[in-house]
Amino acid sequence: MAILYRRWEEPKSIFGDLMVITFLMTQCLDGVFTYLGVNIWGPSIEANPLICSAMALGGVVAGVASAKAVAIGLGILLHLRRVHNLVAALTAIYFTAAILPWTAVFLAH
Repeated sequence: MAILYRRWEEPKSIFGDLMVITFLMTQCLDGVFTYLGVNIWGPSIEANPLICSAMALGGVVAGVASAKAVAIGLGILLHLRRVHNLVAALTAIYFTAAILPWTAVFLAH
């Protein structure tokens, strides 16, 4: 478990750059999928209660955009702290828990 939050000693890392770009693309893709899903099927399709609350408070666009902005900001902060393994793990988890389910929903309908 300690390997996830171990800081890399190299100031520049191709792996870290690739992971943060993949993380950013995953967040943007999830934002687009969430927006499309909510517009097609309504807000009950969103499974994340934090996103649902944000959408209820500020609307779909503002709720999704603010949630994605926070996630992207925290991911970039981890990248700047050179915790690339954690960024990679979060990207994999997010891809598995958000992108794949949205893709399955879109393909099923």
